[in-house]
Amino acid sequence: MELNAQERLKVGEVIQVEIGPVAHGGHFVARHNGQVIFVRHGITGEMVKIKITAVSSKIAHADVIEVITAATSRITPPCKYAGKCGGCDFQHIDLATQRDFKAEIVKEQFLRIGKMDLVELGFDLKLTSVEPADGMHWRTRMDFAVSPSGAIGFFGARSNEVVEIKDCLIADERMNVAELANRSWKSDARVEVAVSSTNEISVMRSGRSISGPTQIVEQVGGSSFKISPVAFWQSHKAAPVTLVKAALAQLGAKNGDHICDLYAGVGLFAAVLLKEVGDRGFITLIESDKTAVADARKVFLNKENVKILQGLVAQQLPIVKRADLILLDPPRTGAGEVVIKQIVKFRPRKIVYIACDPAALARDAKTLADAGYKLDHIEAFDFFPMTQHIECVAGFAPAKE
Repeated sequence: MELNAQERLKVGEVIQVEIGPVAHGGHFVARHNGQVIFVRHGITGEMVKIKITAVSSKIAHADVIEVITAATSRITPPCKYAGKCGGCDFQHIDLATQRDFKAEIVKEQFLRIGKMDLVELGFDLKLTSVEPADGMHWRTRMDFAVSPSGAIGFFGARSNEVVEIKDCLIADERMNVAELANRSWKSDARVEVAVSSTNEISVMRSGRSISGPTQIVEQVGGSSFKISPVAFWQSHKAAPVTLVKAALAQLGAKNGDHICDLYAGVGLFAAVLLKEVGDRGFITLIESDKTAVADARKVFLNKENVKILQGLVAQQLPIVKRADLILLDPPRTGAGEVVIKQIVKFRPRKIVYIACDPAALARDAKTLADAGYKLDHIEAFDFFPMTQHIECVAGFAPAKE
């Protein structure tokens, strides 16, 4: 329905709406005079007053400013910056309901984008919780912005303005965010903090180390990784071990297998898989980030049955001659059609896809289905409590003729 100029919502306008279903991206959907509004800080079923923050030709964005009828799952946010800083989306919702909403998001993305009904396919998807049980102090990597006055903080939602903070309840306590907040920083800096599983703490300012080691040691499943603090590493303290177990269980690697580890990072999965394939097996890692590749080369020094290719997966994958199994952990944008079509040419007996964005996973799952690979496993983990982010592990096997 085309709205005339008088009916269109305007930035700053305050209206009353009922909050509808959860949407991908940390919002809930509401409607007003036929116009779709993505609302932050609401909960499905609530009657609220919202303030319009942005308007486009098709949708509007808004924030809840008053709750008239509250959902039973609404709680008082534990953090005083909730609703202001852009780091957390769901602190106003109890943890169990957060996970229910995230499961809904995954199912909705698969239905709408992937054209798959997970319920009809027999998947009873629920988010698996991990320690810490209260959803606090789990994050081992933090990237702080700095305000014009020299204080650390985070950019507000859909904003370039820095919200100054004195503490962060999802940051690992070993970071001592309160102490960092008491320092004065250069206003054009970024402050990056990493805490390792071996209790090392690195603080970097705009890519330069100012305290702690310039290489930190992570330990997972008997393997050690000496890596740069800025190299990609799962931010939840329990995620590396949990994801390695989930990936290994789905891949079913055997002695002598050839495995492709795509978007391999520093080689988290390959290090464990190397023990599964033995001396007769072979693992090819493909990674585009130079820092991660340099770290991976140190991890796999003198391993003759490991080959590391630096570059984009789409460009490097044609070099590979054989792949019995494929593991991929792409960035938020997903793998994409070109890479998926290259993958299926190997006719691997199993593909395991680790995804930090359910929309990209659903899109790539459809491409895999069209190419003859069926979804035979999916699980989701709540590695990002209080935020809208979701991690999934999906398995694909050749569809029977």
